[in-house]
Amino acid sequence: MIIDCHCDALLKMWLHKVDFTDDLVLDVNLPKWLNSPVKVQCFAIYVPEHIPTESKFIVALEMIDLFFEKIIKPNPDIKWIKQKEDIERLKDDEKGAMLTLEGLDCIGYDLFKLRLLIRLGVKMIGMSWNTANLAVDGLGESRAAGLTDFGKEVIQLANQEKVWIDLAHISSQGFKDAIKLADHVIVSHANSRSICDHERNLNDHHIQRVIDKNGLIGLTFVKNFVVSKEKATIKDLLYHMVHFLHIGAENHIVFGSDFDGTDQFIEHLSSIADYRSLELAIQQSFSKEQCQKVSYLNFIRHFPG
Repeated sequence: MIIDCHCDALLKMWLHKVDFTDDLVLDVNLPKWLNSPVKVQCFAIYVPEHIPTESKFIVALEMIDLFFEKIIKPNPDIKWIKQKEDIERLKDDEKGAMLTLEGLDCIGYDLFKLRLLIRLGVKMIGMSWNTANLAVDGLGESRAAGLTDFGKEVIQLANQEKVWIDLAHISSQGFKDAIKLADHVIVSHANSRSICDHERNLNDHHIQRVIDKNGLIGLTFVKNFVVSKEKATIKDLLYHMVHFLHIGAENHIVFGSDFDGTDQFIEHLSSIADYRSLELAIQQSFSKEQCQKVSYLNFIRHFPG
């Protein structure tokens, strides 16, 4: 059993007008998912930067509509995950699907829009996507500012509604500000900067802050986050897991593949169906308890509620 806390299948479905049932352009589609050990898949709402500001919220709603109309409604064995108990109630032949939000551009300065997204099922709020928004700067913004007053209101709402605050893509100052205020912290897709010096990866200080906050970090499969060389293997990814375990993050790591959000793959790990290869590799390298924790137990135990 595996839980994956980040993929961008909704983005590809919206951009390319493809169907979840069998379209091969998707790294996460129905047959690949059914042929994998992934029990619960989180589906991110990411509105591309090129979308005009006035249209961003509508696009976010269109992606939510795709989630319900193309993933949940036609597939009775895929259950909508809204709380921890929904995962625990899944039967052997059932899968779970959960909505997340990647970046706050789509809500502008309107907190009611975020309340609506939460009511529609969003359980994880990504504060930024590299660029600046009205809540916080992303990693790609040279100003590198932290939370605005509006950003603090976002976190206050997330705390009230018992929703994760996702610190992937956020500026360093934003990370410092947000981790102080958020009750439920996750970095949905990032690796160790000590192993691979990519700006989106976390240094040991940031990792320790997440541990101290009792948060989660999702190991990601994006090749450039795994190695700085031309090719990455599953063994290279496991070096990141070893480092996280070495510095005390055993109860705080999960998986956040970023399938459908990248074309830079690890060898033999390019779609959700390839999770079987990763599952076998971690079983051969780590204890049963460690495998269970990173695969699903940490996610379930930290689920806000």
